[in-house]
Amino acid sequence: MATPASTATLEHRVDSDDFRQVLSRFCSGVTIITGLAEDRGRTVPAGLTCQSFFSLSLDPPLVAFSVARTSSTWPRIEPSGAFCVNVLGAAQQTLCRSFAVSGSDKFAGQDWLPAPATGSPALPGSLAWIDCAVETVHPGGDHWLVVGRVLHLQAADHEADPLLFYRAAFRRPAAA
Repeated sequence: MATPASTATLEHRVDSDDFRQVLSRFCSGVTIITGLAEDRGRTVPAGLTCQSFFSLSLDPPLVAFSVARTSSTWPRIEPSGAFCVNVLGAAQQTLCRSFAVSGSDKFAGQDWLPAPATGSPALPGSLAWIDCAVETVHPGGDHWLVVGRVLHLQAADHEADPLLFYRAAFRRPAAA
């Protein structure tokens, strides 16, 4: 049985540059979180690029992602109580970058289909999409941890490499 860490250890400050540099060694997939937002009395699509997405539970089916508290997009999506996770393929780097830019009309010229359960935008060409209801939102430092209950999901009928992010750059999987 492990012994608890001392208070002195728990209070040690980790340099944010070191934290970022070390954790960049963890490869992650890339997603676009989409939802519907109200804008001057109209319902419009909204979305953001997210690499901090993961499955949380099989029973019930739950997924989670984290989003910066400084995000201007998540506060627009959250009131709808729903979101769609679009899992990106390697060919979707340009789309990924366009959804990572704050303040732009990310859906200008972008096709999308309403996900069956919530109507949140499902992006054509994605490797998969996961249609969710917001289950809970927890504070987590400078981020929010969003937990979603999976209502519907679908994998693409085409095979493609995933879009991966490693050491601050997009990567393709190495050939097996």
